[in-house]
Amino acid sequence: MPGMMDTVLNLGMNDDVQAEIAKECGDPAFANDTHRRFLQLFASVVLKEDIEEGHSTELQSIRQALINRSVGVPKDPYAQLHAAIEAVFASWNSRRAKRYREHHGIPHDLGTAVTVQAMVFGNLNERSGTGVLFSRNPLTGERQPFGEYLSKAQGEDVVSGRFTPQPLDDLKQRLSSAHQELLSAAETLERAASEVQDIEFTVEDGRLFILQSRSAKLAPQAAARTSVDFVKEGRISREAALKRVTPDRLRQLLAPQIPASSIQGKLPVAQGEGACPGVGIGIVVNDADQAEVLIQRGERVVLFRPTTSPNDLHGMIGAAAVVTEEGGSTSHAAVVSRSLGVPCVVGCGAGRLRELTGRIVTVDGQNGTVYDEALQVERADERSDPVLGELLSWAAARSPIRVLRIGDSTAQPVLDLDGDEEACDADTVDAALARLLKGGSYKGAKGGAIATDAGIHAAVRHGLDFVVADPVLPPLVAAVAGALR
Repeated sequence: MPGMMDTVLNLGMNDDVQAEIAKECGDPAFANDTHRRFLQLFASVVLKEDIEEGHSTELQSIRQALINRSVGVPKDPYAQLHAAIEAVFASWNSRRAKRYREHHGIPHDLGTAVTVQAMVFGNLNERSGTGVLFSRNPLTGERQPFGEYLSKAQGEDVVSGRFTPQPLDDLKQRLSSAHQELLSAAETLERAASEVQDIEFTVEDGRLFILQSRSAKLAPQAAARTSVDFVKEGRISREAALKRVTPDRLRQLLAPQIPASSIQGKLPVAQGEGACPGVGIGIVVNDADQAEVLIQRGERVVLFRPTTSPNDLHGMIGAAAVVTEEGGSTSHAAVVSRSLGVPCVVGCGAGRLRELTGRIVTVDGQNGTVYDEALQVERADERSDPVLGELLSWAAARSPIRVLRIGDSTAQPVLDLDGDEEACDADTVDAALARLLKGGSYKGAKGGAIATDAGIHAAVRHGLDFVVADPVLPPLVAAVAGALR
């Protein structure tokens, strides 16, 4: 659950430790900055006190803010550790974590663990920094490392979106040996896992430390391409590839796109970095709570924020697109949008939010552009894409049922579910099929509900030879997934 669980950095800091660190490294400013970072994060995560807004980032100002609110940070490192562990466990039941699990079908009773890890300092000096590396491009799936690096910083600075990191080449120019070691580690980790890796790292005084590596959250286009590429590279089977590309992700990938004719002569009202491909059209809303309300009413919403935090997740789920003024392609907004398959543009620049709130816009998450109107779009063609063509052939060969395209001719009778009220919903299609097929001679069925995952599974259970749907690939993959369980 990337970005959903809490983290406390620099734990163990107090006045005595600060003094010793300053003496050891000869840099009181670094020790002061590290103590300040600890107090801010501990106050936010453990004490639930937000002292960033309205206060300077000076250590003394933060101390005074805590005193004014009658809250204290333990001086004893073990008391700090105990409190931090409890806070991380508690974050499993935070609103954002619950919503994330509900959206992704993760059981609430699964539970979590807490990692206690030695601290390394990316804010130590100019030969230090922190970053995020994907072993392949998480937007396109291209086989080349993709990441960002922020010099003299800590991990929260990168993922928060409050700072705009530099491309990974910045690390190569500053510390070429650490950069080469990082790329080598990424290849090793990817090969061991047979999945694209999302790697968090810190460089402390020129020395590389890998903090974490996990399977990356990929945009739909990247998920499809890497699944096919991993088969061609001999890393996974075709069956495994079809399991990795879910029907919902394929539906997102085959969603409408902006044709060149729609933007001819038009200039975008905002330009940033494309963080998750796709097109989203809706009214610009700047508050996650308001976005959630409008989405529940059936309105199409573009959530536009200065930057997003995990607390904005409920407004991102169901949004047509997400746009931020700040942040880069490894920020929270980018990573979570890719996991949701929501088109996303980050780093549009300060001031854009105020100008666009309340207006209808079109967001192009591939090119990083925002247009001040609802543009005409066209649907993608699964047959013209070589990656989707590979998946199509693999799925067709393994599916327990055929999927015909709308317009394909068939001599067999086809049951039209759109004409039956009870058969128009994925939740009731199974019972409707049982009723409508009784005593009939139908070999196939068509209608909106039959193309859903529930519909295709019901069609297989009731022994149909084929269904009619367009696009063909998502229901085919759903049928294969059911057969491979």
